[in-house]
Amino acid sequence: MTAEPVTTQQETAATRTPATVQPPVGAGAPPTVRASLSPSRAADFKTCPLLYRFRSIDRLPERPSVEQARGTLVHAVLERLFDLPAVGRTPAAAGDLVAPQWDRLVTEQPELAGLFADDDPAARAEFLRSAAGLLEGYFTVEDPRRLEPAEREALISAVVDEELLIRGYLDRLDVAPDGALRVVDYKTGGAPREAFEARALFQLKFYALVLWRTRGVVPRVLRLLYLRDAEVCDYTPDAEELARFERTVVALWRAIEQATERRDFRPRPSRLCDWCSHQARCPTFGGTPPPFPEAGVGDPLRDARSRPAPPGADE
Repeated sequence: MTAEPVTTQQETAATRTPATVQPPVGAGAPPTVRASLSPSRAADFKTCPLLYRFRSIDRLPERPSVEQARGTLVHAVLERLFDLPAVGRTPAAAGDLVAPQWDRLVTEQPELAGLFADDDPAARAEFLRSAAGLLEGYFTVEDPRRLEPAEREALISAVVDEELLIRGYLDRLDVAPDGALRVVDYKTGGAPREAFEARALFQLKFYALVLWRTRGVVPRVLRLLYLRDAEVCDYTPDAEELARFERTVVALWRAIEQATERRDFRPRPSRLCDWCSHQARCPTFGGTPPPFPEAGVGDPLRDARSRPAPPGADE
């Protein structure tokens, strides 16, 4: 992918045309569907099968990191920013949303309050300032006054191979007057490194496949906005590529099913291990995984979380 500047033509193409979103998993899914997969859980298995097991089968708790919490906060602010009239979508208005949105998130997710020892006001203030700094990066690459997204934080889903429901939450979907689609994903980490870029693109192709299968339209642009470095990365898929990607997703799910039947989820060490919450249970680091759940793996139509992935959680 190559970084490209945001053009005025692209910005003004978005409209408020409502997106057609399939019902959430479990709500009228075809009777042939046996399982559900989100891009975050699929990426987990690709990255490390044992990580997939810890998150999706054992469902081990993970304490949110400061980086993940900051990503979630920035996503929340950008979602709320578009609730304002276009003329009011300014850097100052975004900054004013930071503290109230953090308070809301802490109320909804009390575990976030534990990020700062003894509710350290200085650490909390620095955290909020860092989130505001990322928002400044957003305004460097886009002018939200010129945008009217069709959907924000929208759950989309499609059935592939007649048995697998694939689903996920879009950060933003823009629809042009001619019906062209642009999928936008906010990234609060740094500019893409190879491993993270591949994961991000995998996620966007996942969304593109759902949109293609539900609307018959291949998105014109898959866009990554890297806020820390104020960079834009665009990718243009085609139908042939998405058909290949669909086969990849189905093959991935079959590998997951096989690993589940064999109870064989092996670790795959990489530099991403440095950020893993489960090193103490991983054989690579001298740990021992918990016993495989005897009661089974739960509802196959559920992912490891009630939402496929909260915004910013995979930063």
